[in-house]
Amino acid sequence: MPDTIFALSSGSPPAAIGVVRVSGPAAGIALTALSGTLPQPRRASYRALRDADGAVLDQALVLWFPGPNTATGEDLAELHLHGGRAVVAAVETALLGIAGLRRAEPGEFTRRSFANGRIDLAEAEGLADLLSAETELQRRSALAMAGGAFSRQVEQWRDRVLVASAAVEAVLDFGDEDDVSDLPPDFLSRLTDLRGELQTWLSRPRAEALREGFRVVLAGPPNAGKSTLFNALVEDEAAITSPLAGTTRDVLTRAVSIGGVPFLFGDTAGLRDETGDEIEAIGISRALAELGKADLVLWLGPEGEGPDGAWEVAPQADVFHVEHKASPRHRISAVTGTGLDALRKDLIETAAASMPKPGEAALNRRQYALVVEAERALGSAAAERDPLLVAEALRLVRVAFDGLIGRATTEDMLDSLFGRFCIGK
Repeated sequence: MPDTIFALSSGSPPAAIGVVRVSGPAAGIALTALSGTLPQPRRASYRALRDADGAVLDQALVLWFPGPNTATGEDLAELHLHGGRAVVAAVETALLGIAGLRRAEPGEFTRRSFANGRIDLAEAEGLADLLSAETELQRRSALAMAGGAFSRQVEQWRDRVLVASAAVEAVLDFGDEDDVSDLPPDFLSRLTDLRGELQTWLSRPRAEALREGFRVVLAGPPNAGKSTLFNALVEDEAAITSPLAGTTRDVLTRAVSIGGVPFLFGDTAGLRDETGDEIEAIGISRALAELGKADLVLWLGPEGEGPDGAWEVAPQADVFHVEHKASPRHRISAVTGTGLDALRKDLIETAAASMPKPGEAALNRRQYALVVEAERALGSAAAERDPLLVAEALRLVRVAFDGLIGRATTEDMLDSLFGRFCIGK
């Protein structure tokens, strides 16, 4: 029999209300021990909570949700307490004194929901992203995944593969085992259509773009104004600015949201061919490595000398002795603010175009790899003439789909996923 777990599921006290959740076979026993009797299922009831000695702990709203039709698939109780630290601590101490109860580990409530079939793996991953969402784009994409949009799509794909597999099995059982000519006339076209749908999903922007932010690196020679522009974009004095060359020695990054779009800005050491400073040389090497990881480089150096695809930015528009570029994409002054609004607008439009559309489910690395496996196996199935090999390829497609929604998982992967959740979720 599994343990019964409990945890504070609301924000850290002090707060107006503290919600303690209890899940497991002894949840009803615990609720009865504290409140006297079980309330009507799924109806809030106002009760005095008492410890084992009869002392009043709090006046609270309590709710009783008998399993299996609950968030975790188990008996579930909720205690809506006054959210002071002492109140929450006293109730938790009383719960610890009840046989069979223990504190929940991070993500354990959600893990039980998955284990009991209340959510699948893709929905759990979406929920983890939803809890960490900091921008509107992140929230809407995570909500689509947590709400089962992708899971329903996978189930539909899987059903189509099962129909195709059944057709192949019929040939193996009753037809000519050396050829696939007895398969339905539209068999190949159906596999091709499904493969095309998977390729469309693979061509979409990935979830990491939302989670990590659109990576913008500022680059150029020393004293080009990179750190001043960096501070203006992140709206903070994060980088030290100085007229002395080589002030920036390392890569400085800052995650910010502009117009609801997540960005990761990077300020780098000034790039020059020679330096007598060993530490500055290390900074230059790291700056060059950072350019290779960037989604976009803002080049503040001499025109035409930046990396391929970089935006030419003419900085220090307020300084007359600075050599200005002939045709920059943006001409700005981070000191006076000239051109900054236009640069931000351009960045927002460019970043948004590279990210999932609002409310569209996006694949993470694990999901992307499994869809790639399914797409390749479908290609093999379409190319084979031997029904046995076709059947094996379709089996591999089903295995990949099962992995997407959690029919086939490993404990290490589950530990990693649910470890992302807070205690109480």
